[in-house]
Amino acid sequence: MNPITICPSTLAEGYDSYSPIAIKHLFDGRQVSPFLDYTPIDDDNNSAAQEEFLHNQERISLSGVQPKYSMIVRNGKLALTQKGEQGHYILKPKLSDFRNRIYSSANENLTMQIASQVFGIETAANGLCFFKGGEPAYITKRFDVKPDGTKRRKEDFASLAGLTTQNGGKNYKYEYLTYEECGELIRRYLPAWKVETLKFFDLIIFNFLICNGDAHLKNFSVLETESGDFRLSPAYDLINTKLHVDDRIFALDKGLLKDNAAESMPYGMTNSTTFREFGKRLGLPDKTIRRELDKFCTSYPLLDTLIANSYLSDELKENYRNMYLGRRDSYLKIGL
Repeated sequence: MNPITICPSTLAEGYDSYSPIAIKHLFDGRQVSPFLDYTPIDDDNNSAAQEEFLHNQERISLSGVQPKYSMIVRNGKLALTQKGEQGHYILKPKLSDFRNRIYSSANENLTMQIASQVFGIETAANGLCFFKGGEPAYITKRFDVKPDGTKRRKEDFASLAGLTTQNGGKNYKYEYLTYEECGELIRRYLPAWKVETLKFFDLIIFNFLICNGDAHLKNFSVLETESGDFRLSPAYDLINTKLHVDDRIFALDKGLLKDNAAESMPYGMTNSTTFREFGKRLGLPDKTIRRELDKFCTSYPLLDTLIANSYLSDELKENYRNMYLGRRDSYLKIGL
Protein backbone atom coordinates (compact mmCIF):
# COMPACT_ATOMS: atom_id res chain seq x y z
CA MET A 1 0.00 0.00 0.00
CA ASN A 2 1.24 3.48 -0.84
CA PRO A 3 1.72 5.90 2.08
CA ILE A 4 -1.41 7.87 3.04
CA THR A 5 -1.24 11.53 2.03
CA ILE A 6 -4.98 12.24 1.96
CA CYS A 7 -7.37 11.87 4.89
CA PRO A 8 -9.23 8.58 4.32
CA SER A 9 -12.44 10.18 5.56
CA THR A 10 -12.77 13.84 4.51
CA LEU A 11 -10.38 13.43 1.54
CA ALA A 12 -8.45 16.52 2.64
CA GLU A 13 -4.84 16.70 1.47
CA GLY A 14 -1.77 16.61 3.68
CA TYR A 15 -2.65 13.91 6.23
CA ASP A 16 -1.05 10.52 6.83
CA SER A 17 -4.03 9.40 8.91
CA TYR A 18 -7.48 10.77 9.78
CA SER A 19 -7.67 14.58 9.81
CA PRO A 20 -8.77 16.48 12.95
CA ILE A 21 -12.24 17.00 11.45
CA ALA A 22 -12.56 13.28 10.78
CA ILE A 23 -11.33 12.43 14.28
CA LYS A 24 -13.95 14.76 15.77
CA HIS A 25 -16.94 13.53 13.79
CA LEU A 26 -16.07 9.90 13.19
CA PHE A 27 -14.31 9.00 16.44
CA ASP A 28 -15.54 11.60 18.95
CA GLY A 29 -12.09 13.14 19.29
CA ARG A 30 -10.17 9.87 19.78
CA GLN A 31 -7.03 9.07 17.83
CA VAL A 32 -7.76 5.90 15.84
CA SER A 33 -5.51 4.08 13.40
CA PRO A 34 -6.83 3.64 9.83
CA PHE A 35 -5.10 0.24 9.68
CA LEU A 36 -6.94 -2.92 10.72
CA ASP A 37 -5.39 -5.94 12.39
CA TYR A 38 -7.23 -8.21 9.95
CA THR A 39 -6.53 -9.66 6.53
CA PRO A 40 -9.22 -9.24 3.84
CA ILE A 41 -12.29 -11.32 4.56
CA ASP A 42 -11.97 -13.37 1.37
CA ASP A 43 -8.34 -14.25 2.09
CA ASP A 44 -8.37 -18.03 1.64
CA ASN A 45 -5.08 -18.32 3.52
CA ASN A 46 -6.58 -17.11 6.80
CA SER A 47 -9.52 -19.29 7.79
CA ALA A 48 -9.34 -18.11 11.42
CA ALA A 49 -10.04 -14.51 10.35
CA GLN A 50 -12.88 -15.65 8.10
CA GLU A 51 -14.46 -17.50 11.02
CA GLU A 52 -14.15 -14.44 13.27
CA PHE A 53 -15.93 -12.26 10.72
CA LEU A 54 -18.59 -14.93 10.20
CA HIS A 55 -19.40 -15.09 13.91
CA ASN A 56 -19.47 -11.29 14.09
CA GLN A 57 -21.96 -11.08 11.21
CA GLU A 58 -24.32 -13.36 13.13
CA ARG A 59 -24.54 -10.70 15.85
CA ILE A 60 -25.36 -7.68 13.69
CA SER A 61 -29.01 -7.05 12.82
CA LEU A 62 -28.62 -4.93 9.69
CA SER A 63 -30.34 -5.67 6.41
CA GLY A 64 -28.86 -5.62 2.94
CA VAL A 65 -27.13 -7.88 0.44
CA GLN A 66 -23.61 -6.62 1.13
CA PRO A 67 -21.99 -8.16 4.22
CA LYS A 68 -21.69 -5.79 7.18
CA TYR A 69 -19.73 -6.23 10.39
CA SER A 70 -20.00 -4.67 13.85
CA MET A 71 -16.96 -2.75 15.09
CA ILE A 72 -15.82 -0.90 18.18
CA VAL A 73 -12.74 1.20 18.97
CA ARG A 74 -10.43 -0.74 21.27
CA ASN A 75 -6.95 0.49 22.25
CA GLY A 76 -6.88 3.04 19.44
CA LYS A 77 -7.88 0.57 16.72
CA LEU A 78 -11.09 -0.55 15.07
CA ALA A 79 -11.89 -4.09 16.18
CA LEU A 80 -14.69 -6.58 15.70
CA THR A 81 -17.17 -6.63 18.56
CA GLN A 82 -17.19 -9.60 20.88
CA LYS A 83 -20.21 -11.32 22.37
CA GLY A 84 -22.11 -8.88 24.58
CA GLU A 85 -20.50 -5.73 23.13
CA GLN A 86 -22.58 -3.04 21.45
CA GLY A 87 -20.94 -1.95 18.21
CA HIS A 88 -20.62 1.74 17.40
CA TYR A 89 -19.39 1.29 13.82
CA ILE A 90 -20.32 -0.71 10.74
CA LEU A 91 -17.60 -2.12 8.51
CA LYS A 92 -18.43 -2.76 4.86
CA PRO A 93 -15.71 -4.49 2.84
CA LYS A 94 -15.64 -4.51 -0.95
CA LEU A 95 -18.69 -5.77 -2.79
CA SER A 96 -18.90 -9.54 -3.04
CA ASP A 97 -19.62 -9.31 -6.76
CA PHE A 98 -19.99 -6.78 -9.62
CA ARG A 99 -17.39 -4.93 -11.63
CA ASN A 100 -14.81 -2.63 -10.02
CA ARG A 101 -15.74 -4.14 -6.67
CA ILE A 102 -12.35 -3.40 -5.11
CA TYR A 103 -13.27 0.30 -5.37
CA SER A 104 -16.79 0.10 -3.91
CA SER A 105 -15.63 1.38 -0.50
CA ALA A 106 -13.84 4.36 -2.05
CA ASN A 107 -16.93 5.04 -4.15
CA GLU A 108 -19.22 5.15 -1.11
CA ASN A 109 -16.83 7.31 0.92
CA LEU A 110 -16.49 9.79 -1.96
CA THR A 111 -20.23 9.95 -2.58
CA MET A 112 -21.00 10.52 1.09
CA GLN A 113 -18.37 13.27 1.30
CA ILE A 114 -19.76 15.03 -1.78
CA ALA A 115 -23.26 14.89 -0.30
CA SER A 116 -22.06 16.40 2.98
CA GLN A 117 -19.32 18.83 1.98
CA VAL A 118 -20.66 20.11 -1.34
CA PHE A 119 -24.45 19.94 -0.99
CA GLY A 120 -24.92 20.21 2.75
CA ILE A 121 -26.79 16.92 3.12
CA GLU A 122 -26.58 15.47 6.62
CA THR A 123 -24.81 12.12 6.36
CA ALA A 124 -23.61 9.40 8.69
CA ALA A 125 -19.97 9.99 9.68
CA ASN A 126 -17.81 7.79 7.49
CA GLY A 127 -14.38 7.00 6.15
CA LEU A 128 -12.07 4.30 4.88
CA CYS A 129 -9.87 1.90 6.81
CA PHE A 130 -7.41 -0.64 5.45
CA PHE A 131 -6.92 -4.38 5.86
CA LYS A 132 -3.43 -5.82 6.11
CA GLY A 133 -1.99 -5.50 2.62
CA GLY A 134 -3.82 -2.23 1.95
CA GLU A 135 -7.26 -3.32 0.71
CA PRO A 136 -9.76 -0.57 1.67
CA ALA A 137 -13.02 -1.04 3.54
CA TYR A 138 -15.78 1.44 4.30
CA ILE A 139 -16.46 2.36 7.92
CA THR A 140 -19.44 4.35 9.18
CA LYS A 141 -20.48 5.48 12.62
CA ARG A 142 -23.87 4.21 13.81
CA PHE A 143 -26.20 7.16 14.34
CA ASP A 144 -28.76 4.93 16.08
CA VAL A 145 -26.38 4.11 18.95
CA LYS A 146 -25.75 6.69 21.68
CA PRO A 147 -22.28 7.13 23.22
CA ASP A 148 -23.39 5.12 26.26
CA GLY A 149 -24.34 2.18 24.02
CA THR A 150 -28.11 2.55 24.26
CA LYS A 151 -29.98 2.64 20.97
CA ARG A 152 -32.29 5.20 19.44
CA ARG A 153 -35.40 3.90 17.73
CA LYS A 154 -34.97 3.83 13.95
CA GLU A 155 -37.55 2.81 11.36
CA ASP A 156 -36.90 2.54 7.63
CA PHE A 157 -39.50 3.50 5.05
CA ALA A 158 -40.40 -0.11 4.29
CA SER A 159 -41.32 -0.54 7.94
CA LEU A 160 -43.32 2.71 7.95
CA ALA A 161 -45.24 1.46 4.91
CA GLY A 162 -45.89 -1.89 6.59
CA LEU A 163 -43.98 -3.82 3.94
CA THR A 164 -42.08 -7.05 4.67
CA THR A 165 -41.00 -10.15 2.78
CA GLN A 166 -44.07 -11.87 4.21
CA ASN A 167 -46.60 -9.50 2.63
CA GLY A 168 -44.55 -8.06 -0.21
CA GLY A 169 -42.22 -10.78 -1.43
CA LYS A 170 -38.45 -10.69 -1.78
CA ASN A 171 -38.45 -7.42 -3.75
CA TYR A 172 -40.77 -5.54 -1.39
CA LYS A 173 -38.30 -2.67 -0.91
CA TYR A 174 -38.38 -1.90 -4.64
CA GLU A 175 -41.84 -2.74 -5.99
CA TYR A 176 -44.63 -0.97 -4.13
CA LEU A 177 -44.09 2.77 -3.63
CA THR A 178 -43.06 5.83 -5.60
CA TYR A 179 -40.82 8.52 -4.13
CA GLU A 180 -43.91 10.74 -4.06
CA GLU A 181 -45.55 8.21 -1.75
CA CYS A 182 -42.41 8.18 0.39
CA GLY A 183 -43.00 11.90 0.83
CA GLU A 184 -46.50 11.11 2.04
CA LEU A 185 -44.98 8.89 4.75
CA ILE A 186 -42.89 11.85 5.91
CA ARG A 187 -45.98 14.06 6.09
CA ARG A 188 -47.87 11.38 8.01
CA TYR A 189 -45.25 10.46 10.61
CA LEU A 190 -42.91 13.42 11.16
CA PRO A 191 -44.10 16.46 13.15
CA ALA A 192 -41.68 18.84 11.37
CA TRP A 193 -42.60 17.36 7.99
CA LYS A 194 -42.06 20.57 6.04
CA VAL A 195 -38.39 20.74 7.08
CA GLU A 196 -37.88 17.00 6.62
CA THR A 197 -39.58 17.01 3.21
CA LEU A 198 -37.05 19.52 1.91
CA LYS A 199 -34.23 17.25 3.10
CA PHE A 200 -35.87 14.32 1.31
CA PHE A 201 -36.30 16.35 -1.88
CA ASP A 202 -32.61 17.23 -1.90
CA LEU A 203 -31.63 13.63 -1.26
CA ILE A 204 -33.68 12.34 -4.19
CA ILE A 205 -32.14 14.92 -6.53
CA PHE A 206 -28.67 14.02 -5.25
CA ASN A 207 -29.26 10.30 -5.83
CA PHE A 208 -30.33 11.06 -9.40
CA LEU A 209 -27.38 13.37 -10.00
CA ILE A 210 -24.75 11.01 -8.60
CA CYS A 211 -26.21 7.88 -10.30
CA ASN A 212 -27.32 6.05 -7.17
CA GLY A 213 -29.72 3.44 -8.51
CA ASP A 214 -30.15 1.60 -5.20
CA ALA A 215 -32.05 4.21 -3.14
CA HIS A 216 -34.76 1.75 -2.09
CA LEU A 217 -37.17 1.91 0.86
CA LYS A 218 -34.71 0.50 3.39
CA ASN A 219 -32.14 3.15 2.53
CA PHE A 220 -34.32 5.91 4.00
CA SER A 221 -35.11 5.98 7.70
CA VAL A 222 -36.61 8.08 10.47
CA LEU A 223 -34.76 8.45 13.77
CA GLU A 224 -36.05 9.14 17.26
CA THR A 225 -34.99 12.50 18.72
CA GLU A 226 -34.18 13.34 22.33
CA SER A 227 -37.71 14.74 22.73
CA GLY A 228 -39.29 11.50 21.54
CA ASP A 229 -40.35 12.79 18.14
CA PHE A 230 -38.96 11.53 14.85
CA ARG A 231 -36.97 13.12 12.04
CA LEU A 232 -35.23 11.88 8.92
CA SER A 233 -32.07 10.01 9.81
CA PRO A 234 -28.74 11.13 8.37
CA ALA A 235 -28.28 9.84 4.83
CA TYR A 236 -26.47 6.53 4.39
CA ASP A 237 -25.60 4.01 1.65
CA LEU A 238 -25.01 6.75 -0.92
CA ILE A 239 -22.96 5.41 -3.82
CA ASN A 240 -22.60 5.71 -7.60
CA THR A 241 -23.99 2.29 -8.46
CA LYS A 242 -23.28 2.71 -12.18
CA LEU A 243 -19.59 2.17 -11.55
CA HIS A 244 -20.50 -1.37 -10.56
CA VAL A 245 -23.71 -2.39 -12.36
CA ASP A 246 -25.94 -1.26 -15.23
CA ASP A 247 -29.01 -0.35 -13.21
CA ARG A 248 -32.00 1.89 -13.72
CA ILE A 249 -32.37 5.59 -13.07
CA PHE A 250 -34.48 5.05 -9.93
CA ALA A 251 -34.40 2.11 -7.54
CA LEU A 252 -38.16 2.10 -6.99
CA ASP A 253 -39.98 0.27 -9.77
CA LYS A 254 -42.80 2.82 -9.83
CA GLY A 255 -40.41 5.74 -10.17
CA LEU A 256 -40.75 9.30 -8.97
CA LEU A 257 -44.42 10.22 -9.40
CA LYS A 258 -47.57 8.25 -8.75
CA ASP A 259 -49.00 8.70 -12.26
CA ASN A 260 -45.82 7.24 -13.79
CA ALA A 261 -46.38 4.03 -11.87
CA ALA A 262 -46.27 1.80 -14.94
CA GLU A 263 -43.06 3.33 -16.31
CA SER A 264 -39.41 2.99 -15.33
CA MET A 265 -38.68 6.68 -15.95
CA PRO A 266 -36.36 6.78 -19.00
CA TYR A 267 -33.83 9.58 -19.02
CA GLY A 268 -35.77 11.81 -21.40
CA MET A 269 -38.63 12.01 -18.92
CA THR A 270 -36.46 13.03 -15.96
CA ASN A 271 -35.28 16.63 -15.83
CA SER A 272 -35.81 19.78 -13.79
CA THR A 273 -39.44 19.97 -14.95
CA THR A 274 -40.01 16.49 -13.52
CA PHE A 275 -38.35 17.44 -10.24
CA ARG A 276 -40.32 20.70 -10.02
CA GLU A 277 -43.51 18.66 -10.25
CA PHE A 278 -42.14 16.24 -7.66
CA GLY A 279 -41.34 19.10 -5.27
CA LYS A 280 -44.79 20.60 -5.81
CA ARG A 281 -46.46 17.31 -4.91
CA LEU A 282 -44.32 17.08 -1.79
CA GLY A 283 -45.79 20.43 -0.73
CA LEU A 284 -42.71 22.60 -1.28
CA PRO A 285 -43.10 26.24 -2.43
CA ASP A 286 -42.08 26.91 -6.02
CA LYS A 287 -39.43 29.41 -4.91
CA THR A 288 -37.82 26.76 -2.70
CA ILE A 289 -37.91 24.16 -5.45
CA ARG A 290 -36.19 26.46 -7.93
CA ARG A 291 -33.56 27.47 -5.38
CA GLU A 292 -32.69 23.84 -4.66
CA LEU A 293 -32.54 22.91 -8.35
CA ASP A 294 -30.24 25.88 -8.98
CA LYS A 295 -28.01 24.63 -6.16
CA PHE A 296 -27.66 21.20 -7.73
CA CYS A 297 -26.99 22.66 -11.19
CA THR A 298 -24.16 24.90 -10.00
CA SER A 299 -20.50 24.02 -10.60
CA TYR A 300 -18.41 23.42 -7.47
CA PRO A 301 -14.60 23.28 -7.55
CA LEU A 302 -14.71 21.36 -4.26
CA LEU A 303 -16.57 18.53 -5.96
CA ASP A 304 -13.80 18.15 -8.52
CA THR A 305 -11.21 18.26 -5.72
CA LEU A 306 -12.95 15.51 -3.77
CA ILE A 307 -13.12 13.28 -6.84
CA ALA A 308 -9.43 13.92 -7.57
CA ASN A 309 -8.47 13.16 -3.95
CA SER A 310 -10.62 10.04 -3.67
CA TYR A 311 -9.26 6.51 -3.43
CA LEU A 312 -10.80 5.52 -6.77
CA SER A 313 -8.51 4.60 -9.65
CA ASP A 314 -7.71 7.37 -12.13
CA GLU A 315 -9.98 5.76 -14.71
CA LEU A 316 -12.90 5.52 -12.29
CA LYS A 317 -12.38 9.10 -11.13
CA GLU A 318 -12.88 10.23 -14.72
CA ASN A 319 -15.89 7.94 -15.16
CA TYR A 320 -17.44 9.16 -11.91
CA ARG A 321 -17.06 12.82 -12.87
CA ASN A 322 -18.38 12.27 -16.40
CA MET A 323 -21.44 10.43 -15.10
CA TYR A 324 -22.17 13.26 -12.68
CA LEU A 325 -21.73 15.95 -15.36
CA GLY A 326 -23.87 13.94 -17.77
CA ARG A 327 -26.76 13.79 -15.33
CA ARG A 328 -26.37 17.45 -14.37
CA ASP A 329 -25.88 19.03 -17.78
CA SER A 330 -27.81 16.67 -20.06
CA TYR A 331 -30.86 16.13 -17.83
CA LEU A 332 -31.15 18.17 -14.64
CA LYS A 333 -30.52 21.54 -16.32
CA ILE A 334 -33.21 20.92 -18.94
CA GLY A 335 -36.26 23.06 -18.22
CA LEU A 336 -34.59 25.46 -15.81
